[in-house]
Amino acid sequence: MHHKNIKLTVKKQLKKDHPHWKQLTKKEKKELAQQVTESVIADYDFKQEIDAPLEELIGIETQMPNDDIIPLEQMNQLVDDFYKKSMFDVAKIKAYRTHIKDSQLKFIDNLLDNAIINRLLSYKGYTPAMRKLLPSDFLRAELLKAIKYPEISYRKYCTAEYLGLDRKENREFVGLPLHKKQMIDHTQLSQFRSSLTFTQNVNLLVYLLSHFLRSGILSRNILHGVDSTELFNDTALPLFTTTIQNKKIRVYQDLDCDCGTRRNKRNKNKYFIGYRLHTLTAIDAKTGHSFPLVSLVAPGNHHDSLFLKPLTQLAQAMGIDIKLITADEAYHDKDGSFFEKTGVTLVTPPSADTKLPAHVDPETLSVTLDNWCDIPMRHLGCAADGHEYKCNAAAGECPLSNGCSQSRIIPFDNGIFQRIVMDGDSLAKQAIDIRKNCERPFNLLKHREGLEVIRVRSQHALISKCTITTMATLLLEMESRLNNRTKDNLQLTIFHVAA
Repeated sequence: MHHKNIKLTVKKQLKKDHPHWKQLTKKEKKELAQQVTESVIADYDFKQEIDAPLEELIGIETQMPNDDIIPLEQMNQLVDDFYKKSMFDVAKIKAYRTHIKDSQLKFIDNLLDNAIINRLLSYKGYTPAMRKLLPSDFLRAELLKAIKYPEISYRKYCTAEYLGLDRKENREFVGLPLHKKQMIDHTQLSQFRSSLTFTQNVNLLVYLLSHFLRSGILSRNILHGVDSTELFNDTALPLFTTTIQNKKIRVYQDLDCDCGTRRNKRNKNKYFIGYRLHTLTAIDAKTGHSFPLVSLVAPGNHHDSLFLKPLTQLAQAMGIDIKLITADEAYHDKDGSFFEKTGVTLVTPPSADTKLPAHVDPETLSVTLDNWCDIPMRHLGCAADGHEYKCNAAAGECPLSNGCSQSRIIPFDNGIFQRIVMDGDSLAKQAIDIRKNCERPFNLLKHREGLEVIRVRSQHALISKCTITTMATLLLEMESRLNNRTKDNLQLTIFHVAA
């Protein structure tokens, strides 16, 4: 862990001593990166105990739960009170927006309430009269780009071609006046993303999840999945590289990103430079559909298992009820600390390195007490330290019953005997089979909403970008499924009338 602590120290020192890091030339950055790294290594005591929190070492210290996050139950009350106490009929006000013809934009426009969004994104002392464009206008502009124009740059998007006077539908959706040449500059959108705090990003997601979970799209048969995907940075080479204790320390122009190992899927390149997006998804076990809920953005050089607990705790702080998580082998709970801290059961494919305990049949997975026992034991459930089994012999059936303990505890492991035993067609196996559905939200986020190409230059801005693309994904999924449901109901009504 010393190499991670050194990288953390270098990053902190560069950010502290050079707050205008982005304005420096590449040559200046190279010189500073080398000087600071060599200085930190020269003064570093490798015998010291590392006291930096794990969240800092893995680059998510700014993405931790806090008391300002509004949980779902409280957000539901806030939304309900907004409609009850509003002096104006919001639905009637939106009915006058006649230029929005696109079904997706019309649905999203009716769903989002600017007053609530501005309240969530405001700060102490803020009043709407302080500015011509409100936070809701910028958020809508970002959502419009993610939904309609994900493939183009922000510079091209913020032009008359997309937001000009003749683009009345786009301007009305964003909130720009239809009779003035007022525009949104790409630098304003950049400043908007950079100004959003992590708490504001989370509260925006909670606000949208309030609508999503109450829409009825999800059935009651819900489990959750965790998976990750790579987000490539356009930085090709590090500014400075050195090796400490056989570990590489690299400093890039984007101080927060790093080099990580990627999954070999589409090409032979084993490594990537950038970030890894760790996402919690809701999986409808009835339909198999999955939806992204919340994510952590971390440098790409850390193991996936380190993010399972903080991601789950963040989701719980948002008020998301989680009972069971299915994930791949990279996420594990070797020491049981994940269950202890969160109360959530984790199911992963059995590790090939984990051997079966003694006296367990490899084919049937039946458990016996010892070499002398021929009668499979009965599984009673989970104890504090493992699975509890009891003798299942009938009275007088086993001649050795009086001379044995008739009970056995099999400790939890990463193989067959996880917290849910993987025998037969168990719940654990069903959860593992449905785990692959977690990949679908990443395909939507990256290819439909444009997260494949990172168009931001820092981890902080990327967190906001990921929040916006997640919101766009949920909004489009809601619009598609609710509209299909309406069409099905309409067709059913017509059928009954015809009959």
